[in-house]
Amino acid sequence: MSSRLKNMGLVGLGLIAGIAGSMQFDALAQRNASSPLPIEELRQLADVFGLIKSDYVEPVEDKKLLTEAISGMVASLDPHSAFLDKKAFKELREGTQGKFVGLGIEVGMEDGYVKVISPIEDSPAYKAGLKAGDLITRLDSTPVKGMTLDEAVKRMRGEPNTKITLTIARKDEDKPLLLTIVRQEIKVQSVKGKVIEPGYGWIRVSQFQEPTVEDLAKKINALYQQDPAMKGLVLDLRNDPGGVLPGAIGVSAAFLPKDVPVVSTNGQLPDSKATYFARREFYGNRAGSDPLARLPEGVKKIKMVVLVNSGSASASEIVAGALQDYKRASIMGTQTFGKGSVQTIRQLSADTAVKLTTARYYTPNGRSIQAKGIVPDLLVDEYADGDGMNGLRLRESDLQKHLTNDKDKEADKGAGIVDELEEAKRLSALEKKRKPLEFGSKEDFQLAQALNHLKGQPVQLSKSAKIEVKKEATINNPDGNGEKK
Repeated sequence: MSSRLKNMGLVGLGLIAGIAGSMQFDALAQRNASSPLPIEELRQLADVFGLIKSDYVEPVEDKKLLTEAISGMVASLDPHSAFLDKKAFKELREGTQGKFVGLGIEVGMEDGYVKVISPIEDSPAYKAGLKAGDLITRLDSTPVKGMTLDEAVKRMRGEPNTKITLTIARKDEDKPLLLTIVRQEIKVQSVKGKVIEPGYGWIRVSQFQEPTVEDLAKKINALYQQDPAMKGLVLDLRNDPGGVLPGAIGVSAAFLPKDVPVVSTNGQLPDSKATYFARREFYGNRAGSDPLARLPEGVKKIKMVVLVNSGSASASEIVAGALQDYKRASIMGTQTFGKGSVQTIRQLSADTAVKLTTARYYTPNGRSIQAKGIVPDLLVDEYADGDGMNGLRLRESDLQKHLTNDKDKEADKGAGIVDELEEAKRLSALEKKRKPLEFGSKEDFQLAQALNHLKGQPVQLSKSAKIEVKKEATINNPDGNGEKK
């Protein structure tokens, strides 16, 4: 990747992707009240404010200057901390409930343009034909070059049933593409599932929302009613950007023994040092019953594969990490995104808030997810002939100012175990011929390999995995004597 993506945002999803912290609305004035204020620096800020007010080429409103100062201060910390204005705060609250208005694309910035990371399944953008890797160069008639990501995101959002025309630069296309997309209120179905063949089920969690645990329980029960002799289950977390923490705990708890630790956090504040367990109080609604209470007994012991890729982030990494640590499931696919930090929402006023990174996440065995992610037990490419667009996706370690991994300093030196640039070059010609992969379809190569593993049949590992095994064998046996594995 010649120019790495510098930031991330979500169009349509609002600002919830990767947020796995609970929403806490504390009065900030009560915190750190005894901390001394840096008088000299505050005086300098006031001086700059005064210079802009008196000397700038045209008048600037006080509110705009102060809001932008707050926004810049928070954004300078890490890629996931942000000031939420009225609109962004409203979008976040709507998003956790599983509905939003927008186009339905996950985006980043590259070379001054908006880059499509992934279109959200069944969204207006997905149906219009937008593809991962597309560069958006114009929004209606306005050039994107020169905009911040936040400015571009705001232009792409709007009222339901309004149109926006995107000018798209697509690799291997000679001319720009014009796509007109109608903004819609989208209700995300966070849990899908089906019996893919007798005895084997597939459940996909596309995002962790407030209803996810209850929806998962309903889907599991429906699968067992359809096929009571279930022998294997695939939990699909590919391209799942995360969501609310209780959803991750509940999905983990559905397959783990009761009361075991699922994830822990550690940060500066005492309340950021916590352990979350597989029991109702950590994932269920306060007033409701336990959504997992009536699951079939067999679901705790059924043979499982969890599918992940570089688009699996935050809450999905919590689930994959917990099931891996307890050896409850085989993790298959490619290395995950590596967003192992907690964002807590601190409300500032009735309609504004700060999304602030307050802790790191750790798996039950104490592994830090941050900037490393979850390395699968079985490395399997997206397609039989290569890794596809997965190799082009950015990871947490690619983001500027990302939080370091406090357990593994090597995690910050690269974005994965495969050479993404070489893999992308090798597969660029193939991508033009391929249609977007539909997870759970007959063409889903990774799902087919997951089924093979559940049945005890051979699995086609990725080329990069075979190279790593060969290297390890050579290191362990430099003279070439004895058996090589």
